[in-house]
Amino acid sequence: MNRLIRHKKEISEIRVALRIRTIQTVTRWSSGGLAVVLFFSFIIANVAVGWSAISLANKIAIPVLVLSVGTFWAVRSMEERAEGHYKKTARDLKIELEAAEELRLLDAARLGLPVPDRQYSYKDSIPAELDSLRKDGKKYRRKHNVAQSVIILGSLSGTAVTALADTPPPLKYWAMGITFAVGAAAGFTGYYKWRERAFYLQQTADEIEHHATAFDLGIHPYDDPDESTRLAKLAKEIELLRVEQRKREQQLDQPHEGSGEVV
Repeated sequence: MNRLIRHKKEISEIRVALRIRTIQTVTRWSSGGLAVVLFFSFIIANVAVGWSAISLANKIAIPVLVLSVGTFWAVRSMEERAEGHYKKTARDLKIELEAAEELRLLDAARLGLPVPDRQYSYKDSIPAELDSLRKDGKKYRRKHNVAQSVIILGSLSGTAVTALADTPPPLKYWAMGITFAVGAAAGFTGYYKWRERAFYLQQTADEIEHHATAFDLGIHPYDDPDESTRLAKLAKEIELLRVEQRKREQQLDQPHEGSGEVV
């Protein structure tokens, strides 16, 4: 049991390190790529058009360029000073996490815990499952709300800018950028279906919480006096909900014309 506890602690530490290293890697590549694009765009635009013609754009691009370069070097410096798991790459941490989980399963199999003990352990993992589902649901809901805000505000501002009879060159560039942002937000919203994913995740979390609460209170359908029977029924119902959630995710990942084939 102590070995299993140590495995669980190790797995938790690796997961935290993996999440932080993933954020650092994405931030470093994003800021570095943005800095490179802005630098070459800045040079090309000023040579082709001239500083005075796009002075407003330059005043915006230069601070963003400096911020991107500063972010890149700050993250790079943090990675170089990291120790332990945080010094490894995200790819190495993923491999290490899979190995740690496999070792935990092997030790658990050698221990040979009785079925009731495994069922109690399964029940204790329900709060963590609920937190994971709700965090994912909030993440998708946040993405959907941001995309919808871009679409609504971009459509209104783009219409107002293009409605001007004689649109000056700076406003034309703004109108082009706004139109591109609206189209990108609408396309990503329709393709990734963030609202539907958030809805299904929240629905699954609510149903799992309902079963867990009914089990704790000993009400229907968990009013059987036999504890092992109630635990087995709880595990069965939650596994069915997980299977349904996976099927919903597969349905959302499929193209529109083939989504009806998944039940």
